Amino acid sequence: MERQLSFLREIDKLKNVVRKTPLIDQSRKENSAEHSWHLAMYALVLSGSSDQTVDIDRVIRMLLIHDIVEIDAGDHPIHEPTNNKKQEELERLAAQRIFGLLPERQCEELIELWYEFEAGTSDDAAFAKSLDRMQPLIHNVATGGGTWVEANVTEIQVKERYGPAIAGGSSSLWSKAKSLVSNHFK
Repeated sequence: MERQLSFLREIDKLKNVVRKTPLIDQSRKENSAEHSWHLAMYALVLSGSSDQTVDIDRVIRMLLIHDIVEIDAGDHPIHEPTNNKKQEELERLAAQRIFGLLPERQCEELIELWYEFEAGTSDDAAFAKSLDRMQPLIHNVATGGGTWVEANVTEIQVKERYGPAIAGGSSSLWSKAKSLVSNHFK
């Protein structure tokens, strides 16, 4: 239990990782812990939107843990250039360190789930990734462009950067997202 409590104390640091995405009321930027919670709610509410049959409990678990690595590796927004190989290595090391605080069996389970999310190849992971792209898209539309305005992002760039991940898990979510994006850029 001490190892589990140590892990739970450590992940409190995720609340300090500030993302670029503003809250919809624009009072401040969201943090990564809030983002993960919000994604879990997206999964719960939009579970029927997946193109495949998914285990929504696994999807929620993925979404709750997917950004824990940002405690060590930081958040790297989709619209900012980054060295992807270096970032992947930082995240892998962060996953080993942070999940390694847990008892071995739990560590292995969560790391395996984290890698599955990262790969995005299972139906559960594809749906989780679609929600991970959909949520900031919704925030950007609701805030008059949010990070898109800050990064000078075009409609084509939005569709190219968000489209494959959203469509990969849910054609209905991508259809809605495309419509929202088109209306925003009119």
